[in-house]
Amino acid sequence: MTAPTGTGFLAVDSGGSGLRVVVGSGGRGPLARGASDEPVRTGARGIDPGHLMGQLVPMARALCAEARVERLDTAVVGAAGLASLGDALRAELPGALARELGVRRVALAADAVTAYVGALGPRPGAVIAAGTGMITIGTDLTGWRRADGWGHLLGDCGGGAWIGRAGLEAVMRAYDGRTGGSARLLASAEDMFGPAAGLPGLLYPRTDRPAVLASFAPRVGACASDGDPVAVEILRAAARHMADSAAAVCPAAGEPVVGLTGGLFKMGAGLLAPLDEELARRLPRARRVMAEGDPLHGAVRIADDLTTGSFTLPGDEKMLCVTSPTGEGVTHAADART
Repeated sequence: MTAPTGTGFLAVDSGGSGLRVVVGSGGRGPLARGASDEPVRTGARGIDPGHLMGQLVPMARALCAEARVERLDTAVVGAAGLASLGDALRAELPGALARELGVRRVALAADAVTAYVGALGPRPGAVIAAGTGMITIGTDLTGWRRADGWGHLLGDCGGGAWIGRAGLEAVMRAYDGRTGGSARLLASAEDMFGPAAGLPGLLYPRTDRPAVLASFAPRVGACASDGDPVAVEILRAAARHMADSAAAVCPAAGEPVVGLTGGLFKMGAGLLAPLDEELARRLPRARRVMAEGDPLHGAVRIADDLTTGSFTLPGDEKMLCVTSPTGEGVTHAADART
């Protein structure tokens, strides 16, 4: 029988598709993995700590048994919406994790931060995270800067919902006979959603409107690959928005790295080629790379660094806070802007 490994860490990625959880140990990395497809609820108090703990505690205990970890010393929770909806988590989660799992040290991170660390690790640069939404985050290792990520009504410019909405606007222009429309996008939308005249009734009542809009983004990409000029220009405009946001957060000194992470980049050359052109124009000193790993990989990296004493990332009250259950040892950045 394998001997117990002693203390270990817990790494969590909480997002719109549910929870992904890793138990590991410092220097050895992940030892056991689990997942739940139930997203953590949000309510009047923001992200619900009780609902998170209700899912996390039994999963963590089962993973500890599988990994033969006796005690969890460190937990890193990366959560979508933490910056604006995380007050209850920051207030309650360290104490709850200490009571239920014996955790001594907790890092709460915005999912943009775990996406950054998963993509680039602890080095200066910027990361464009693009899926249904779009946010950029950058650091010079003294503080964090973010741009966009404001949701599909106020921002997320260049993300999947933005591309899908721009494509569907072109659909309605073609349906009406106005300039700027695309017959090819119109045919694709009607194949996917039904008659164009029914689109407002299909979209406006939906609570998952961003996801529905984003579901049309691959059709825009396919039409662009086929040479449709309207679709091509939509992807170029998306690339401009991404490059603008990256330029707003990228460190000014040195030769920074710009990492790309998120499912939208699976669209391939139709988006990546104009993005490379726009980044070269806006950030001529920067080097573009694809992400080394995803946000869960970023949470694992933070946990491993905290466990081994090699943690160097700047803290921030909203974006990345490391604390003990009693509130001691909270990290703050001297110069952070969100």
